[in-house]
Amino acid sequence: MIIVMQKGATAQQLKAVKERIRKLGYRPHVIRGETRQVIGAVGDERGKTRLQDLQSLPGVESVVPILKPYKLASQEIKAGKSVVQVGRNVKFGDQKVVVIAGPCSVESEEQIIATARAVKEGGASMLRGGAFKPRTSPYAFQGMAEAGLKLLAKARKLTGLPVVTEVLNPKDLPLVKKYADMIQVGARNIQNFALLRLLGKARKPVLLKRGMATTIDEFLFSAEYILSEGNDKVVLCERGIRTFETATRNTLDLSAIPVLRQRTHLPVIVDPSHAAGRWDYVPSLSYAAIAAGADGIMVEVHPHPEDAESDGPQSLKPKKFSAMMEKIGEFARVADRDL
Repeated sequence: MIIVMQKGATAQQLKAVKERIRKLGYRPHVIRGETRQVIGAVGDERGKTRLQDLQSLPGVESVVPILKPYKLASQEIKAGKSVVQVGRNVKFGDQKVVVIAGPCSVESEEQIIATARAVKEGGASMLRGGAFKPRTSPYAFQGMAEAGLKLLAKARKLTGLPVVTEVLNPKDLPLVKKYADMIQVGARNIQNFALLRLLGKARKPVLLKRGMATTIDEFLFSAEYILSEGNDKVVLCERGIRTFETATRNTLDLSAIPVLRQRTHLPVIVDPSHAAGRWDYVPSLSYAAIAAGADGIMVEVHPHPEDAESDGPQSLKPKKFSAMMEKIGEFARVADRDL
């Protein structure tokens, strides 16, 4: 249910409504608008008729049912788009297109510092880099763990770029949270519900990647797990789905962008590197994503991709990244956005 407060409702009235919602066995989630406040009451669907009685409380304008099965992620609870801020200056969902760039894996101090400086010079807003890596083979490079996180923190200090990195195991969340500005949930963990609930309690911005075989509804339900625990700082990332096609690593589902824009208020970005699996396809897919309405892109960049521990074939070299960024500005302007 959505409880719409009257324009000018007092803080005391808001508090009384929240207390009443809790007594009825539901969790209140306050959404503050420009002119009024809305409270989402989330809980067992079977008893939702009891919430209708909130209509009589002082300061309440109306009580409206949410029709979508995912409540807090739905456009019904918040018209328009949410803006998720990372660090001091990066905002997902506003007028500017956010570009995240960096290597698949943190491999050495020289590599991550050189890449961070290169993507900063090229116009990136954030630095990506994996310290914990999910690999299909148990013998492949698994990341540098805390040593990699410390190198990301050093790169942030030198360049000013906020850092996003992936967490794999719930037990590692406190460690990753200590170093990261934004925490990534990879495609393989999209339905790791225990991890999603912990991220909801962590209150750190979350980059949630769509799974290889995840439907749009399942994607939004995963976001709902984080939102339902009180963390509204969630950014969705389309990174390609698995189809019968073998010419690319995955198939980038560009249609997911307008669908998500219609169904949710959460910002949506695209990772063309993981979708394509080849660096030479990345620029075209990036332009297409921005034209389709994406709030940002996330691309892999490596100074020496031929020597990369992981995902070298899909990584742009710094010069290619800079050339792509020059053209991306043109697409952003056509889409009535800034870079």
